[in-house]
Amino acid sequence: MTDLPITGVLFVCLGNICRSPLAEGVFLHHARARGVHTEFDIDSCGTAHWHIGSPPDERSVAVAAAHGVTLPSVGRQLNPVTDFARFDWIIPMDVANAEDILAEGAQPERVRLLLSFHPEMRALQREDQQVPDPYYGGQRGFRNVYEMIDAACAAMLDEFLED
Repeated sequence: MTDLPITGVLFVCLGNICRSPLAEGVFLHHARARGVHTEFDIDSCGTAHWHIGSPPDERSVAVAAAHGVTLPSVGRQLNPVTDFARFDWIIPMDVANAEDILAEGAQPERVRLLLSFHPEMRALQREDQQVPDPYYGGQRGFRNVYEMIDAACAAMLDEFLED
């Protein structure tokens, strides 16, 4: 057990049923594997209201389960008042959601695209650091998104533990 303060991490996508719950589950999985999960307050949400109260998309659940990851979240919408106070880091999946978060009043220095942590993508331009939305695609898209999220979450955890 470390003496790190609790760090709040909020993963954000559009509907909160595909990418952000997957990122939440994967980050939690990595944190548990390293014995530091109690050092983090981890959640996910969407910028849109469409899936409030819904479980994660079954394709996200399936790809997560194939890697031993559970997805604990239930769909909810971003609440700028409580979320910006509760979480140290707001981690959107793409530029459009990052812009929506900033328009709601988030502090820019606390908003960082998930793929900006990815070892192979951190040097790319912001527009190229986007987790694609797999919702309208097949299972292959969910597998590709899982791989991106997994690498980025592992690197993000490393970076947070270094600070």
